[in-house]
Amino acid sequence: MNTDTLVALRDSYLSAQLAGNRREALRLLVDEGLLRGVPVPSLHLEVIQKAQWEIGRLWQENHISVAQEHLATAISQLALSHLYRHLQRDPPNGRTVLLSCVEGELHELGARMASDFLEMAGFDVRFLGANVPTEHLVREVVGTRPDLLALSVTMTYHVPALRKAVVAVRETLPLLPMVVGGLAFTWMPGLEADLGVPFFGKDARELVAAACRMFEV
Repeated sequence: MNTDTLVALRDSYLSAQLAGNRREALRLLVDEGLLRGVPVPSLHLEVIQKAQWEIGRLWQENHISVAQEHLATAISQLALSHLYRHLQRDPPNGRTVLLSCVEGELHELGARMASDFLEMAGFDVRFLGANVPTEHLVREVVGTRPDLLALSVTMTYHVPALRKAVVAVRETLPLLPMVVGGLAFTWMPGLEADLGVPFFGKDARELVAAACRMFEV
């Protein structure tokens, strides 16, 4: 599918989100997407993610309400759940990734998308979701002993929670590889250097590429 067609699909999906029409949003992804040969990763990145970025912009500029933003986001959550069964997975590579949003961070869509991409690349992914208290995150890290911990933060006012999580994990498992991601790093350039933790790209595809390079898989 060419770029213009993907843009049209994204615009139609966005319109369905703004109308609160879950059925139409899913119909578009299936009938105009999957059944026309659009790969699932393209639906994730070119349709759902970019539409969600536009929803965020509309909310920030007060063109839509918090309720409308929540409704649109819930549709994208449903869409990711629907597409999950269509993921094409590489053979297991023997590596486990624990992925979590930091304490207080309720925006989990990007992290959830990243977990799907990691799973497609053969990683065993443990996705904890939104708003994970630091002490419980550390407890899960100790119990799981992953090969990699990935922390997500979207809103810049949750950066202190990210710092707290990084420090707590380092104190408990100082040798555990850790990476960070999320839109907050777009708004705060250099944050990863300040934290001393690698930033693995601006989207799920770049995260997977960096993780594969790290483990040579």
